[in-house]
Amino acid sequence: MSYKAWCVVGVYAAPVSTRPETTLAQRKRQLVSDELTEAALQLLALKGFDGVTIDEIATTAGVSKRTFFRYFASKEDVVVRFLADMGTDIHAELTARPAAEPPSVALRHAVSVPLATCGDHGERALRVVRLILRTPALLARFLERQAQWRDDLAAELARRLDLDPATDLYPRLAAAMALNAFDTVLQRWTDSDGADDPAELTGRAFAVIAPALDAPGPAAVEGAPVGG
Repeated sequence: MSYKAWCVVGVYAAPVSTRPETTLAQRKRQLVSDELTEAALQLLALKGFDGVTIDEIATTAGVSKRTFFRYFASKEDVVVRFLADMGTDIHAELTARPAAEPPSVALRHAVSVPLATCGDHGERALRVVRLILRTPALLARFLERQAQWRDDLAAELARRLDLDPATDLYPRLAAAMALNAFDTVLQRWTDSDGADDPAELTGRAFAVIAPALDAPGPAAVEGAPVGG
């Protein structure tokens, strides 16, 4: 189950693919995975990461512990898979932005995709984001996942700007700045218990980093003299 499906409607209202190439067995497997995700996230958000056992998750989902381990390696794995689509959506949005758009604008729109989903479905999303940010084991996995997002964004920025990601510093630095802004917005949003608007926070965050992203230009990062 993606973060969008869970935030918006939950598992029991989630649409099931009816594409001809999707077999009955595949749809059944997806439903079981979704039910386990729903049970795990609800319990973890309610009782805390250390207060929930895999047995409880399996029982709540109506399956055996053995079935749980067919789908997930651990409790952390449930959350990591839940987060996977965030990075996919950020990368897809960056790829779709106009080629001539300034990097700060393109990156702001890209990270805004999952943040907008969180903001539009506040309480449901807030419980899970708060759980991740306040649980060291989950936060570590979240940051681990973001390392891959950074690499993917850096590669796309290099493509857009005709830079060599192996030698140019700009792509990785810019991707890291965008993801730091993303993390800062998530943290401020959860600290406010969802009262602050993620879109407004994102605009403020990118107003701070836009000068570094856009001027004097990506090419100037290479070989710039130290100390002006």
